[in-house]
Amino acid sequence: MRIVLQETLRAVFYAPFYAALALDAYGEEGVEVHLVTAPTPAQAAQGLADGSVDVGWGGPMRVMLTNEKDPAGDLVCFCEVVTRDPFFLLGGTPCAHFKLAHLMGRRVAIVSEVPTPWMCLQEDLRQAGLDPAKLDRVTGRSMPQNAALLRGGDIEVVQLFQPFVEELVEDGAGHIWYAAAARGATSYTCLYARRSRLAERRDACHRMVRALYRTLRWVHAVTGGEIAAAIASYFPDVPRQRLANALERYKALGIWGRDPILPQAGYERLRASLRSGGLIERGAPYDAAVDNALAERVISEDPPVLVRPSGLL
Repeated sequence: MRIVLQETLRAVFYAPFYAALALDAYGEEGVEVHLVTAPTPAQAAQGLADGSVDVGWGGPMRVMLTNEKDPAGDLVCFCEVVTRDPFFLLGGTPCAHFKLAHLMGRRVAIVSEVPTPWMCLQEDLRQAGLDPAKLDRVTGRSMPQNAALLRGGDIEVVQLFQPFVEELVEDGAGHIWYAAAARGATSYTCLYARRSRLAERRDACHRMVRALYRTLRWVHAVTGGEIAAAIASYFPDVPRQRLANALERYKALGIWGRDPILPQAGYERLRASLRSGGLIERGAPYDAAVDNALAERVISEDPPVLVRPSGLL
């Protein structure tokens, strides 16, 4: 059985998805997965709407936003993989005992490629009793451009994901002030599909969730270096050791779930961020946007962890 699976963009924090492909976890479950990339992150839901894509991976943000804009929207999340926020704040100088209040009065370059990082950060500021509107926020530039601005001293703080973080740390040009994963559960990336397609392809989707659960167990059992060896072909421009270090840091922060359940606490934390940030007005209730039935079934089946001798990676 064949499934067209779409990534939103290429990112290191999606490592378990690439590992499932690289280690043939889907093939072992009897599914032929064809990977495609969304034209842009903002168009990620388009392929699911027109039927050219069976399943996407991306944020529950996309599900909430799409379903709110389209009353007939029927996207549903059904397998969580990234359960914590993978973004960081880096400063040009060290900042011991960082608090979010240290951002105020400084120029902070915010991620512009996708909305969720800022939505989550502005909610963090609100929770800390700070007004996001008073932040000297720099927008409209890419993460590589912002990293260059930090190097040049033109920006004091940048918001980035891996491997830009590791590159700046290696060079001594950036210092980690804040790992957003530290806030706890924030549902960040899952498999999602139209409810009608999920029903039509339920057996294949069940097998995909099995494959990802087996892969997640493998990810938690091996080192960042072993994960890097498996997925290196997806990041040909990233030096292997840098990729390994980035993955090891993500592992230590616990950004990948140990099972495919999408918990309500993580969903509601994200939903609150999107609402307070003005991206959505209400957001679908948890029970309307999340279907954990396949995840629960797979956990009860207790499939074996993937086993890959290091020499095969």
